[in-house]
Amino acid sequence: MSSIPAGAESLLDQLLRMLEDPRAPIASSTVPHAREVHIADSLSGLEFEPVRSAGRIADVGSGAGLPGLPLAIALPGARIDLIESVKRKCAFLTEAIARIGIDNAHVVCERSEDWAAGDGLEAYDAVTARAVGSLATLAELASPLLREGGVLVAWKGASSAEEEAEARRGADRTAMEALEIRTVQPYPSSRDRHIHLLRKNGPTPNGLPRRPGMAAKRPFGSERN
Repeated sequence: MSSIPAGAESLLDQLLRMLEDPRAPIASSTVPHAREVHIADSLSGLEFEPVRSAGRIADVGSGAGLPGLPLAIALPGARIDLIESVKRKCAFLTEAIARIGIDNAHVVCERSEDWAAGDGLEAYDAVTARAVGSLATLAELASPLLREGGVLVAWKGASSAEEEAEARRGADRTAMEALEIRTVQPYPSSRDRHIHLLRKNGPTPNGLPRRPGMAAKRPFGSERN
């Protein structure tokens, strides 16, 4: 993993303490191991050069700010927009940014489809997503947010041939091309962790974004010929 800037460790420690708070929107079972399963896992995205060099990143379905907040701490020269539609989670993100002092992170409390239809349209070099939805769903959500040539970086567990095939079937309608599936081991006992890299290979297709919820319910590529 790439080195993180001076001072980042103390900020990551502050974020860890916030994640350990019972109000944090993470599974309680993960709290004792939050440094590994949340912080280190999020920072594994730094293995990808398009993440390290991105000027503007959208973290879709940000939840507790994972991977967006650790990446914002590690990449102080990038702007990270945390896109989250659940108000309780938005409140946590807003408090975390203020308490820790993460000046380059900003909360967008909207559905990603609504944001992509307005100020977020083709505004980003990279979109990140961790434990949000299927690859086909994420490809559709990311496409209108990304500039041409921008990338989707999707954190996944065990590799799924069917999920990958679904995303490929929808590629013509999302303009998202699969580039790489990389095995990552963010901490010694981690198992079956993969990060998928997809690139937007053309202009945003007509009809994107669709209305909120459609990408999750009936993603492009879910139909079988």
